[in-house]
Amino acid sequence: MPQIAEALPKYLQIAQYIRDQILRGDLNPGDEVPSERQLAADWNVSRPTSARALEALRHQGLVEKRQGSGTYVRDQQVHRRARERYGRARRTGRIYGPNEYAVIASAGYAEAPDHVAEALELGGHRRAVQRHRVTISGDSPVEASTSWFPDELGRRAPRLLEPERIREGTVRYVEEVCGRRGSYGEDRFCSRLATEDEAAELVLRLPAAVLVVQHVVYDLQDRPLEFVEAVYPPGRWAFEQGYPLG
Repeated sequence: MPQIAEALPKYLQIAQYIRDQILRGDLNPGDEVPSERQLAADWNVSRPTSARALEALRHQGLVEKRQGSGTYVRDQQVHRRARERYGRARRTGRIYGPNEYAVIASAGYAEAPDHVAEALELGGHRRAVQRHRVTISGDSPVEASTSWFPDELGRRAPRLLEPERIREGTVRYVEEVCGRRGSYGEDRFCSRLATEDEAAELVLRLPAAVLVVQHVVYDLQDRPLEFVEAVYPPGRWAFEQGYPLG
């Protein structure tokens, strides 16, 4: 049974709980979300509070109300944050949700750029494992990303060097074969104009703005395990955060 915490308004906690279910793929496009009455009973809140939670989800563009029927998950093509992907991989063994998959464009050893070498703490040794992929949702490319791993993981986790999909996700695979468990991640965000290669992969007409996310996964010993740089086209990503004022 969900529990109400005091850090955020109750309606916002309910909305975030359902939002996470949608982003993880637990609730798919077309699925009905709990009604105001059901949310009020499940969370032990008033009907106005549950109604406000559903309204917040509608404002975020995640659900739509159908007159005389109920509230349903909208067809979304938004960025699935790393946190949700890792959660899905641990629960289901698959990192991607329904109608979403990755095409591995290249895999192998490469010399890491300065910012990658710094993030992975490679020192003077710049050779690292590189995997480049394009993520497809429905029929459209929604993400172009490159993962980097320390050189030694190529020997211990050889599938990283193969241009084939790792359905459980690269971090989950490394955990299983190397015993280095991912502990936490850090993200950095910026926006810029797409390069010609990115425009070709994401089917963009230049000039086009893109969102860039740099993501670092650390293991239980605080050692960097993976560095990912992901690029998202306009209209294909969304980040929301609720917080109290004052």
